[in-house]
Amino acid sequence: MITQKSEEKVLSISASKDSLWQRLRAYFQRDTVVGYLFISPALLLLLTLVAYPFCIALYFSVSNTMVGVPGSFVGFRNFINLLHNDIFLQTLQNSFIFTSVSVFFKTILGLTLALLLNQQLWFKKFIRGAVLLPFVIPTALSTLGWWWMFDSLYSVVNWTLYHLGLLGSPSELNWLGTPHLAMAAVIIVNVWRGLPFFAISILAGLVAIPRELYEAAETDGAGKVSKFFYITLPLLRPVLVIVVLFSTIFTLSDFNIVYVLTRGGPINSTHLFATLANQVGLVSGNIGEGAAISLFLFPILVIIVYFQLKMIRKE
Repeated sequence: MITQKSEEKVLSISASKDSLWQRLRAYFQRDTVVGYLFISPALLLLLTLVAYPFCIALYFSVSNTMVGVPGSFVGFRNFINLLHNDIFLQTLQNSFIFTSVSVFFKTILGLTLALLLNQQLWFKKFIRGAVLLPFVIPTALSTLGWWWMFDSLYSVVNWTLYHLGLLGSPSELNWLGTPHLAMAAVIIVNVWRGLPFFAISILAGLVAIPRELYEAAETDGAGKVSKFFYITLPLLRPVLVIVVLFSTIFTLSDFNIVYVLTRGGPINSTHLFATLANQVGLVSGNIGEGAAISLFLFPILVIIVYFQLKMIRKE
């Protein structure tokens, strides 16, 4: 009798385990649960690497925290002080000039390069791979090469211009020691660095355009210029908007190129938000004001992203 009861108990526990396992398996096979499980690693990374540092920066920006000294809440005083700081106002101007000129030239040159790469060329695959080199090489390393080329004594750029008869002496242009030339130098390096991203992205858009549209246009007697403005450019517009959006964000937050080439000089003429925030927040130890500098453009970027995404949805 006792043996029969034990067997019934074991069978009951086994059936209960099987039932629990089946319920768990059915629960995890639901589409909604599987979806949340798949995005949970990315969500965890976003929370730890993006959301948490952003919230810490928000807290620092409204406090008077210094290195090694706990701060207290000061409201928007750091932001108001920045609006009366001449160096910050010059940085604001530098950032808009640097970003607008760089993105403009990257768009024009990237579109031109993509159109060339879309033609029938010898060694097309090799050329497409070579175009990516500036994007593959570490930024700090490639910028050191540009720093040598813009050096006041050993400048390859000046040597070339001198032998072309465009300069009176090889040391006539002090690229990194003159405010306007220093700004031109960091823009040149940024354009060189970002050009592959534009060219390859636009090339992907060009390849996706159906050839039948061009053949139909040729049948109607359309020339190359007409095909570009009435077929290529309209169909490339969504790609261009996305590429310009990403490039604007990355260019506004650029740090490596300016830090390696000029460190914000001469006379603060090439300081951007990232380099000034580094100098004020980390070098000078004023973490509160440094965080306020780095977050100053956040509302403007949100507005830019909103309108560009709205434009994409219309397309």
